[in-house]
Amino acid sequence: MILVVCLNPALDITHEVAAVDWAGINRPAAVHDRPGGKGLNVARTLHALGADVLVTGLVGGTTGTGVAVALSEYGVRTALTSVYGPTRRTFTVVDGSAANGRGNVAAFYEPGPAVGAAEFAGFLDDYREALAGADAVVLSGSLPPGLPDSTYATLIEVANGLPVILDAHGEALRLGVTVGPAIVKPNLAELTALSPRQPTVVAAARELHATGAGAVVVTLGHDGLLAVTDEGCWRARPPAAVAGNATGAGDAVAAALAHGLVLGHPWDERLRHAVALGAATAAAPVAGEFRSGDYAGALAAVTVEQISAEEVG
Repeated sequence: MILVVCLNPALDITHEVAAVDWAGINRPAAVHDRPGGKGLNVARTLHALGADVLVTGLVGGTTGTGVAVALSEYGVRTALTSVYGPTRRTFTVVDGSAANGRGNVAAFYEPGPAVGAAEFAGFLDDYREALAGADAVVLSGSLPPGLPDSTYATLIEVANGLPVILDAHGEALRLGVTVGPAIVKPNLAELTALSPRQPTVVAAARELHATGAGAVVVTLGHDGLLAVTDEGCWRARPPAAVAGNATGAGDAVAAALAHGLVLGHPWDERLRHAVALGAATAAAPVAGEFRSGDYAGALAAVTVEQISAEEVG
């Protein structure tokens, strides 16, 4: 079982608009609402892949109740901890009027509820109980107000040697790396912020790897993935520039990496599936979903190669 921790879930609302009028009234052609936040996107993707997944995290208010009910309707098992403050919402506007035909996307993220020490202590009890049946843990997304930057480091330590995939940013990522997660998945901007003095992407990823991560997988947007592991460095590229809504694509990458880890796949196969799943998710109209045909088509065309440090700038 893969345990996915989402401390700051959301109700994701996506509006599709033919042409946004930022000074007037807009009437979306389609509106989608789904349980979201990075961790829930990971969990839904894992469930779609057929993995045994359990979601734990913090929910509150009517929005939190709606998120929990929606996850149940998707068939995703949950062991969520209630908090006083209401679960946040995120809003994504997809504007189809761009000249390149790929559309523009604007996202608006609420911060989430403030979480107190007693509420987090209650969550830790639930987390320890859920760990008993887990083969791997995914820690993904922002921390809600009130929780310290060391929160993910604490959860990795409590996992007591279980492989952990960490997808975070800033101090939460830096502190989490030092306690030995199996995989960390920064994007290029997050990696650069942690290692601003390194001259190349590989050098920056190697620096992060040296501080404690078992492997560093960097998402490079349309350019795919770069991985620095104990077994060497890899570059995985999608078949072509990926069009569509990239919201949730990085979460699909995290899901594929967790799935590949639990299945025992070698690194080249993990990365192949991660790039293909990310591309398929970006091509889907709703964040955190993918079409099996898109996934299969991308998987057949992804290229993975082992590289040296000098090959990537």
